Amino acid sequence: MNKEDIVFKIRQAFIKVLEHENFQLSDETTANDVDGWESITHMMIINEIEKSFDIKFKLMDLMNMNNVGDLIKAIESEIQH
Repeated sequence: MNKEDIVFKIRQAFIKVLEHENFQLSDETTANDVDGWESITHMMIINEIEKSFDIKFKLMDLMNMNNVGDLIKAIESEIQH
């Protein structure tokens, strides 16, 4: 799975949870950049992403995520196992 496919699936998870498409995702995107991405919706997004990719993030991975780029790296790491 390439990065574009991963970003597409991440975007779908965001749309499902946030119920809007009014955002752009890049490696530098953070919660401050996306309307409605708050602590509660963050956990819902993470849950949706885990289901979508059939993975389970490690707590340390979650704590080290600062932006979408970190999220992509964590997904890539999980799906390569």
